[in-house]
Amino acid sequence: MFSDRIEAKWIDAFIKVFALSKVQPGDEVAILSETQSRALNVHLTELALLHMGAKPVHIKMPTPPQNAPVPVRSTGASQALQHSKAALAALTSVPVIIDCTIEGPMHAPELPTILKSGARVIYISNEHPEALERLVPQEELKAEVLAASRMVRKSSEMRVTSPVGTDLTINMEKAPTVGNWGFTDKPGTLTHWPGGVLVSFPKANSVNGTLVLDIGDINLTFKRYLQERLTLTIENDYVTKIEGSGTDYELMTRYLAAWYDPLAYATSHVGWGMNPNARYESMAMYDQRDFNGTEIRTYAGNFLFSTGANEFAGRFTEGHFDIPVRNCTISLDGNVVVDGGQLVPIPTDK
Repeated sequence: MFSDRIEAKWIDAFIKVFALSKVQPGDEVAILSETQSRALNVHLTELALLHMGAKPVHIKMPTPPQNAPVPVRSTGASQALQHSKAALAALTSVPVIIDCTIEGPMHAPELPTILKSGARVIYISNEHPEALERLVPQEELKAEVLAASRMVRKSSEMRVTSPVGTDLTINMEKAPTVGNWGFTDKPGTLTHWPGGVLVSFPKANSVNGTLVLDIGDINLTFKRYLQERLTLTIENDYVTKIEGSGTDYELMTRYLAAWYDPLAYATSHVGWGMNPNARYESMAMYDQRDFNGTEIRTYAGNFLFSTGANEFAGRFTEGHFDIPVRNCTISLDGNVVVDGGQLVPIPTDK
């Protein structure tokens, strides 16, 4: 970006998100960061909390060494805490945690302990605040995501098709489902900003069929719009064949193979984006270091397919792809919820 300085408008944006999450004057709020965190977002968090009359305290961890065989990007599985007893003692003693770590806590091993304490966690995605400013969550989005979540939890099958050949069948019975709208005031919960996405974690042996990644779809690990079409064959959750050519084929196949881990080829989660303010084209507007890709995960109507860890299916690995796919039709037990990449309204009344 042009200048990483404090802007009053960005403080205002942070205040709006914290107010939606019911941060109150006098609340002790832990700001969790690491040495490689985006300092601008950490500073904005502190200033916003002080303006609101809250009592922020900083917990800053050294960014740990990377042990993976390849660069790791945008996994949602922060390693920053390293099971530190001192840090966990502090984090489990406050009502609110603002997480500014690079990768975020969604799949971090310490998260269940933190949530069990009753703390609510607001993860600020590692985006430049210009993007966060555009994506301050709207209250009406909560009702829409909750309605979609209820529909998913009642369903037994998800079917995903597209004009270029995608045809996936997903067993949704007892699949844990999480809806995120960008703020939370409920103890023991987590949200991330930007928000507006619904994801489900199918049980083992639930995902079968063909997923075609078309030119223009996005692999967020590489922060890249695809330039060639790739066809993935998925059998009992696992990508068993990748067909294609060119740079995108080389990137995907080499990265997966580098893990020497079959679990890297497995399905992690499936879902769709629901944020009408998130933009597919935003990735073209930012330098890679200013972009973490959460906005792309949430843009309305994308089918979000992910490979890697799925703790609900008993699979754990650092290998991870998040792939928002355009122009898909998603149906739940025959009821269309996304039609050719366009959201179908779901009644928000219970």
